[in-house]
Amino acid sequence: MKKQKRKHNRGGKRSIRVILAGAALLLASAGFMLLASRVPSFAQWYSVNVYSLLVSAIGRLSGMVSFSVSEICIYILLAVFAGSAVYTVIKCIRRKKAKDRLFRWFSGVVLGAGILLFLYTAGCGINYYRTPFSEEEGISVYSYSGDELAQVCMWLTEEVNARSSQVSRDENGVMELDAPEGEGAVEAMEKLAETYPSLKGYYPRPKRLLVPEVLSVQGLTGIYLPFTIEANYNGDITAYNIPFTVCHELSHLRGFMEEKEANFIAFLACINSERMDFQYSGYLSGWVYCMNALYRTDGEKWMEVREQLDDAALRDLNANNVFWDSYEGPVRETAEQINDTYLRVNGQADGVKSYDRMVDLVVTYFKEI
Repeated sequence: MKKQKRKHNRGGKRSIRVILAGAALLLASAGFMLLASRVPSFAQWYSVNVYSLLVSAIGRLSGMVSFSVSEICIYILLAVFAGSAVYTVIKCIRRKKAKDRLFRWFSGVVLGAGILLFLYTAGCGINYYRTPFSEEEGISVYSYSGDELAQVCMWLTEEVNARSSQVSRDENGVMELDAPEGEGAVEAMEKLAETYPSLKGYYPRPKRLLVPEVLSVQGLTGIYLPFTIEANYNGDITAYNIPFTVCHELSHLRGFMEEKEANFIAFLACINSERMDFQYSGYLSGWVYCMNALYRTDGEKWMEVREQLDDAALRDLNANNVFWDSYEGPVRETAEQINDTYLRVNGQADGVKSYDRMVDLVVTYFKEI
């Protein structure tokens, strides 16, 4: 009996050490996030000097395989969590060292949470407080009128129309990609970095999720997973969305986490790409955002501009609407609320509306070209 008691004590002490390790990681993560939010110069230094090394090291390592390492790990983690919870409950019901088992399971959960939060903090959390792309590159937005916005929308319409007949299309007249999107995205981002030095660095190829429905039901086209420094995207979305999406996710690997800026970087990368399908994706995606803003400003001008859009581009937009309509429901609404809260917590006061703020940058870009 004494030996058994000593064994229990050792197990209890081990669980306590595990909890303390998890708590230390949680506190360290909170400390780094607080420091980054209070001292932007630290966030900038970290993003440029430390995070860039993580991208080069971890990004290259995870990039050695074609599938998303984070996606697989998340599925395994969820299975282990659920399995261990069920196993622990069953053992507790049978009254076999219930308290010890619960404590051991709880200690594992705390350690797992600590590791995940620390990886999140190192992989993207701190970057939310770095110097924005527009500020770093000297791009200053200004207040503009509805007429100026309409002028930008007309410019985008002309650019879309000029390319709508030059991209590949399927038997239904819906756009198809001319070549693999991963390599095209890396090339587009590297080319853009020649103009904007803050974008220079290593870019791993973006990866399609093995189960894209996970994003579809949430209304998401892509996601950056900081745990393994991977840019992932929904391969089921309408083709015109894919180049813009993969460039958006790759922009996060340069430490630019604000959604409006990631959208703007994706817009620039696509329209300056040598590939026609990327150019079309960039201009049509920019058209959608700017036209949404114009609709809220002046419905009549919106209608005048929309009537000028080529029928081929309308087929792509209609196909996009059909795709997302099939995923309407409470899951998507809940996911959007969670995403909105997540963005606000990380310093983006506009929440999911942050994506739309790219319009200000596009208007500024138009005035400078």
